[in-house]
Amino acid sequence: MKRFIVAIDQGTTSSRAILFSLSGKPVYSSQKEFRQYFPKDGWVEHNPNEIWNTTKKVLIDVINKSKRLKGKILTIGITNQRETTILWEKKTGKPIYNAIVWQDRRTAEFCKKFKTNNKEKIINRKTGLLIDPYFSGTKIKWILDNVPKAKKLAKNNNLLFGTVDTFLLWKLTKGKLHATDATNACRTMLFNISTNKWDKDILKSLKIPKNILPQVKDSSDDFGLTDKSIIGKSYPINGVVGDQQAATIGQSCFTKGSVKSTYGTGAFVLMNTGNKKIYSKNKLLTTICYRLNGKITYALEGSIFIAGAGIQWLRDKIKLISSAAETEKIVKSLKTNNGIYLVPAFTGLGAPYWNPNSRGIICGLTRDTSQKEIVRATLESVAYQSYDLFNAMKNDGLKPNLIKVDGGMVKNNWFSQFLSNVIDIKVVRPKVQETTALGAAFMAGLKIGVYKSLSDISKNWKIDRKFVPKISKSNRTKLLKGWQQAIRKTLI
Repeated sequence: MKRFIVAIDQGTTSSRAILFSLSGKPVYSSQKEFRQYFPKDGWVEHNPNEIWNTTKKVLIDVINKSKRLKGKILTIGITNQRETTILWEKKTGKPIYNAIVWQDRRTAEFCKKFKTNNKEKIINRKTGLLIDPYFSGTKIKWILDNVPKAKKLAKNNNLLFGTVDTFLLWKLTKGKLHATDATNACRTMLFNISTNKWDKDILKSLKIPKNILPQVKDSSDDFGLTDKSIIGKSYPINGVVGDQQAATIGQSCFTKGSVKSTYGTGAFVLMNTGNKKIYSKNKLLTTICYRLNGKITYALEGSIFIAGAGIQWLRDKIKLISSAAETEKIVKSLKTNNGIYLVPAFTGLGAPYWNPNSRGIICGLTRDTSQKEIVRATLESVAYQSYDLFNAMKNDGLKPNLIKVDGGMVKNNWFSQFLSNVIDIKVVRPKVQETTALGAAFMAGLKIGVYKSLSDISKNWKIDRKFVPKISKSNRTKLLKGWQQAIRKTLI
């Protein structure tokens, strides 16, 4: 009988479930997009019920496929969009407000005020994060302060908070488990990455009651069983890991100094720093890479808010393309960018700028500018933002000589080559590009003994293609100078 691991990959724009063979090959994938809500400038929301319903549908689809293949599902792993915040009633499981998405900037003003009295330094030391609307803590506070029944429910011990993984676990186990893993907990701005516990002082300063928070487990752990009434059978859930950490695991970045960069809705660079917390002097984040057997492995992270979301914007909002696949042909038809730069600060800028008030701009427009240049500038912007992150790492004394890349954007060979040219580092793309889902599958498999160790997991990683820098230093400098001029205009 064939044996499989299922990974649920709940992302920012879609929910997916993937059936993996034990060697880490995707056998079958099911995906459903769901709606994005933008109630006000800088606000981004999802309907938690849509997240749940699309997840349930793709999971059932994948389970049915495994039956048709006469296979057995051994375990389920979950990976998820991080920081996105959901609060729901304990008794009914009913969300009390829409999910506030990681990209949402509504708490920018509060964060600005909260930074006084040396608070950012204290929070950075404890959580590894900066005070920013990106993280869950101020989103929770906003719901408690603005949804009329929230405080009363919390007082009556009838309110629960969770990032998306926690909400899905609660739904899948029919309310039997209220838990998360350390990689998700550490993105809330409430979790102390040294003591490995929710931080009482931060909770007190944000007026967030501890009773609404989930239990924090290892990334490879026992997360209960799916309830029979939900998907027809009980399956063990043995892996939960935030999407960027999951991609780091899927890319087998288990050695200190190894780096991956994922180009999905946003783009995220993670460097494994081993058992050592490295605090950046250049506004990169210190985070938990994974926690196994109670032992933490740390990472340094840089976050770009708009990567693939820029391509989605080209397709859905300004309708310059009808599919992401078209972009490679369009950009190849141009010899240069003709001096056009696009800064996709649609929801502010992430690392290393951390400016929630920045907004997107296009620079260098002339009468000769066509849609092709705008498409190319959107793709190029992701490479330039990556350069900013690697430059920040370099200024922190860290210079990787190889970057493992994944995510939808790196299927585009032109983009992967341009990225290598701009960051001046060798870029390696793996055979299996579903690395986020794969990381969750690996964590689930590790718990049940399918994989004996992290080095055992590494044996499944295979290279697809390498990209090495192919432009002159003067050309690179010229391109980056134009980018830096454009960035300065958004920071005013």
